[in-house]
Amino acid sequence: MPKVVSRAAVSTSQDAQSTPSSAANFRVYYCICGEYILIIDKALPTLPKRQTDGATIVQAKDTKESAAKVFKLNATPLEPVLYERQDGKYERQWRYACPRCNLPVAYQTVPPAPNPQPPAKQQQASATALTAIAIKSSTYFYIIKGALSQMQGQAPPDAFD
Repeated sequence: MPKVVSRAAVSTSQDAQSTPSSAANFRVYYCICGEYILIIDKALPTLPKRQTDGATIVQAKDTKESAAKVFKLNATPLEPVLYERQDGKYERQWRYACPRCNLPVAYQTVPPAPNPQPPAKQQQASATALTAIAIKSSTYFYIIKGALSQMQGQAPPDAFD
């Protein structure tokens, strides 16, 4: 008689109904240094571009016209900068950088919401969690042209335009 090695039940999800989260096709985008920066439900080339600088527009909040994108941004906030556009106008940008190499990868044009946590808890909270609160306080945020690639460790084609 053969020896019984295990009596564990084998379970598979091949026949299970798909859920919205299992059917979603998420895309991962990386910084030039190889750190993952953005996970999003749409391909960046399909999203609209900003006419002023060619940055990709990502909708972070629902509006009457359309729903927000599903995404996670892995970036650390930088100090705001005053940016002079090509048309001679100025714009204040609250930028976000790669946590590994500190390269700016995204920005928003409205100030982030103040952190609702007391100062003691702010130190314990991760930078990514605080970034998620800040980035979702704005209706839109922008991915800097040429900052992200779908291939890890490879510069995107428009990185040096």
